[in-house]
Amino acid sequence: MLAILLLAVLLAGVWGSVRTAVHAMHSGETQIDRTNRLRVAEEFMRHQISRILPLSYGSDEATNTNYVFEGDANFMRFVAPMPGYLSKGGPYVQTLRLVGGRAGKQLVFTDYMLNGFDLENEKASDTEPAVLLDEIQDGKFEYRTLDDQGDLTDWLDAWDDPTITPVMVRIVLTMRPEARVTFPDLEIPLMLDVGAAHPVGRPGAILNSRVGGIRKPTLGGNP
Repeated sequence: MLAILLLAVLLAGVWGSVRTAVHAMHSGETQIDRTNRLRVAEEFMRHQISRILPLSYGSDEATNTNYVFEGDANFMRFVAPMPGYLSKGGPYVQTLRLVGGRAGKQLVFTDYMLNGFDLENEKASDTEPAVLLDEIQDGKFEYRTLDDQGDLTDWLDAWDDPTITPVMVRIVLTMRPEARVTFPDLEIPLMLDVGAAHPVGRPGAILNSRVGGIRKPTLGGNP
């Protein structure tokens, strides 16, 4: 009986150690999945936003306005190519939205083919809206452009001119404690920022813009 009792105590200790190891393994895998999902979402948004194209996806005949880019603190719409494995060819009208969810806010992405897109009556996307991130406590989109002197402005939480694109976009997200991940501020310069550049100086002069502290020629006469 004493031997059986000692064996039972030994087995209980081994079982507890096994359960602890399995729990630690599952927690580690969950944390890796969260980190990977965050990294994939960051890279996807950086890729899409940096490749925004100054193409019109709609117009307002009353004001003679062509819509190239729309944005506020919780919404962004633009035209950009999709990755090859998600695309059927041609540019896509893409949206990013911060929407309320049961466990905090969600960052939702949708896409529509530019060919046939109707701004007044958005057609259903070929794919279901994708939740890029969830368990977001708070967040916002911000935009930066050039002033009349060709210098970068402060960050704006609303984009007022839909006929041009910003020079930079910033995504600021605060994750809930339950997410156990931190989203670093994502500042994305556009590769094609000609829509947001305002010519300054005399005709034919080179317009310089500063992105990330680097001056580069963008518009104007020959460099």
